[in-house]
Amino acid sequence: MYQLLLYGVVFLSVISFFLALIACARVGKVLRISKELDWSDVANITGDLSTVKKTIQTLNNRINGMHSPKIQEEQLIQHLLTKQPNHGSNGKSIGG
Repeated sequence: MYQLLLYGVVFLSVISFFLALIACARVGKVLRISKELDWSDVANITGDLSTVKKTIQTLNNRINGMHSPKIQEEQLIQHLLTKQPNHGSNGKSIGG
């Protein structure tokens, strides 16, 4: 039983070590790539990302709007007309 736990812990530690190496390699790659960036490039990237984000949000809102159940405009207008009392030209109610 204890040998199984020992082997399990050793296996998890080896996997954790390799995952840490992969993470370090990825961070090093990002640092090498971003070494030549200046603040104007970062500002341009930030602006482009915000534009893309806004476009995606607009597209998602349009897609979600097409699939959401809505009351048709005509039905809504008919409902409002039937519930609204009739008023004459002087503002007094007619017929009721």
